[in-house]
Amino acid sequence: MTRISLLSDQNDSHSHAGEESDSTPHQMIEIEEEDDKSPTQKIKDLEVCVPIVYGTMSFWLGRKATETQSHTWTVYVRGATNEDLGVVIKKVVFQLHPSFTNARRVVESPPFELTERGWGEFEIAISIFFHNDVCDKQLDLFHHLKLYSEVEHGPLSTKKPVIIESYDEIVFSDPSEEFLARVLNHPSVIVPQLPATLNLPPAPIEDVHEKKRGDTKDHPLGQWFIRFSEADELLKLAEARQQVQNYIVKLRRRLSMLEGSSPTLKTSVS
Repeated sequence: MTRISLLSDQNDSHSHAGEESDSTPHQMIEIEEEDDKSPTQKIKDLEVCVPIVYGTMSFWLGRKATETQSHTWTVYVRGATNEDLGVVIKKVVFQLHPSFTNARRVVESPPFELTERGWGEFEIAISIFFHNDVCDKQLDLFHHLKLYSEVEHGPLSTKKPVIIESYDEIVFSDPSEEFLARVLNHPSVIVPQLPATLNLPPAPIEDVHEKKRGDTKDHPLGQWFIRFSEADELLKLAEARQQVQNYIVKLRRRLSMLEGSSPTLKTSVS
């Protein structure tokens, strides 16, 4: 797991592409706030985690495909288990290829996604902006749009999409009391056990009655979304370790055979 800090005097960016219809070992992105600039009280030595998934899903248009529009695709930022991220994210800006009309697309409400048609693959810049009480810095990610599978071969299918997704965990250090009160029981945010002596301000009324507002589990693309979990990550690591061990065993056997079959030099003393 990689921990990335976005310091106050710089705006670092990081990206990694996921595997097709699979996940990569996830990273943790830690956002550190500057010194207090507002009267909002900060809670020291506390971290709030927000798991996110960002990626693309593309469908071949089949008979409707043309030279310039062969696929329809969607780029998105979603909750790891499809919850609405609007409680944390204010807006998402997708920077498309310059050939698109209005290449800079701003999505100011969930679901944070956009759908287009095209024929080419390119890198999409994704900038995430948070609510004022969450963080005053943006998070920049990069994702490569894939239209064609590099794993499966054969005729293209209009029913099975090409999916590229990445899983990250955004960690907010020393959150404000206002932010913590808003997300305390929200399904998309992981909050650690709080000190018994901590008295948070009352949460907004609309959040009290809508703790699961914006649930996106009924998303039309939901059946294709990759399911991410710690158990799956550990299982994949174990499988990868076993593959490496098997490969080492094969190499040792091959080396042993080569050493056994190598000719020996005999010298004679006359």
